Amino acid sequence: MDAPLNASALQAGALISKSRFAIPQFQREYSWQDGEVSEFWSDLSSNVEAGDYFLGLVILTEENGAKNVVDGQQRLVTLTLLATVLFFEAKKLGRKALADRIEADFLRSIDYDTDEKKPRVFLSDPDDNKTFQTILDTGSRPDADLFEDTVSYRMVKSFEYLKRRLREDLKSDAFKRLGKWADFLTNQLYFAVFIHPDAASAYTVFEVVNTRGRELTTADLLKNFVLSQTPAGERENRYHQWRLISGNFSSEASGSTFVQYIRHAVTVEYGHVLPKDLYGFLSRKNPEGKSPPSPPELLDLLSKRLPLYLQIEDPSVSGPAEGRALNMFSALNSLNVLTVRPIVMALFELDDAEEGMDYLLRLVVRRIVVGNLGTGNIERRFSEAAKKIWETKDWTALSKDLSDLNPSKEDFVSQLAKRSYPKRTLAFMRQSVLQGTVRPNSDGVLHWIWPKNTETWPGLTDQNAFWAPTSGNSLLTNVPTRPPRASENWEGFKAEMLQHAVSQDEAEELRSYENWNVKTIEEMGSKFARLAGELWY
Repeated sequence: MDAPLNASALQAGALISKSRFAIPQFQREYSWQDGEVSEFWSDLSSNVEAGDYFLGLVILTEENGAKNVVDGQQRLVTLTLLATVLFFEAKKLGRKALADRIEADFLRSIDYDTDEKKPRVFLSDPDDNKTFQTILDTGSRPDADLFEDTVSYRMVKSFEYLKRRLREDLKSDAFKRLGKWADFLTNQLYFAVFIHPDAASAYTVFEVVNTRGRELTTADLLKNFVLSQTPAGERENRYHQWRLISGNFSSEASGSTFVQYIRHAVTVEYGHVLPKDLYGFLSRKNPEGKSPPSPPELLDLLSKRLPLYLQIEDPSVSGPAEGRALNMFSALNSLNVLTVRPIVMALFELDDAEEGMDYLLRLVVRRIVVGNLGTGNIERRFSEAAKKIWETKDWTALSKDLSDLNPSKEDFVSQLAKRSYPKRTLAFMRQSVLQGTVRPNSDGVLHWIWPKNTETWPGLTDQNAFWAPTSGNSLLTNVPTRPPRASENWEGFKAEMLQHAVSQDEAEELRSYENWNVKTIEEMGSKFARLAGELWY
């Protein structure tokens, strides 16, 4: 990027009225939520009377008679929505000359050869641009229902918020305030404008600007990189392919679920990549001694693995997996285990996939019971095992390469009897024992028998709190909450909760205990752990 950026300070009216502005495909989609739009309105409305206001930086490149917005689209789109509200309010009050001026400066240009009006700002995505232009043309939201968490939905929400706030502002003296607002937006609102002369460098400019102290997700950077490596004639198709894949994942949390999918899909064939290194690896900026997929190969890989991954995330959706495989996915989700998803994808391609999945599930559960799956080293080893399975088409790499992660039955039983666990873990373990399967259905709600934060249970105090979240102090029931009496003492729990136990055999055994104390909890925990050991080994 050798050419210098040419900078100037321009009034919003002067900037927008002189050109048309395209929001290119590599840009982040319109993402402003209520907070950003509220702040935008607050900043502008508090400065209408004060005069000149600086709205920030806009970086542009020029291509095919229009300006590509490299940076600043959130403000430019929101400003256009506000100008649209002004335009329709001016028309409603009969201020035709003012409405015509707002339309010419902010909303539409005129083709002098044909008299055709063209939008000054337009989006690259056809569906989102249709929503945007409908708002500009009608001053109303589209008739079609819009899904939440979409660009179109966010634009409509922003427009309706700005319309409501402007109408409130105009109540004092609509005629005068309309003129004041139009003059403010046109002549007193300023942008710092940088125009880069080389359109081909737009992708690089975008990346540089948005990775220096500004919030940009890995998904944004990867989309930018993929499109920057795509010939112009193929860019439209590749952009829609990217949107088709990414649209299956929530855009919340900085697109983390989509990025997680990319990392897991890449891991199967290319081995472990840390989250912080994913963009560097795929864009060839941080070589690790292994060659990444090319952009076309990456999109083909993501398209190929997507149907299965969506089922791994949600076994209720349709896809290539069925039967026992879906039960396996449900089991992993019940345990909130994500790190083995690359292994699951690699196993699914094998002829003996179910045998490999059985082994994997047993390994995961045994590891959770005696240790954890949360360390970076364990994830790395799982990732490399996934790659080896994919390369060799042999799942026994799990038993060969990860044997040291597989605890003994004695250690498993000992830990399960006395160690504390999250409710979701013990609920899964109890379901598996009651149903006699390593892939149980989710049946029942787990309750701690002694809720620990009480002082009315004889023999159980805060000094015994260690035993509260253990297997011996837990019970699966068919009710989501417990009545107050069930927390007061053992007799109250027996009277209120045992009738709702998932296993009435277990309920009968519990009724035989006159007292509930540490000794009883230890006894029940040891018995349950032995039964679980028989099942899981």
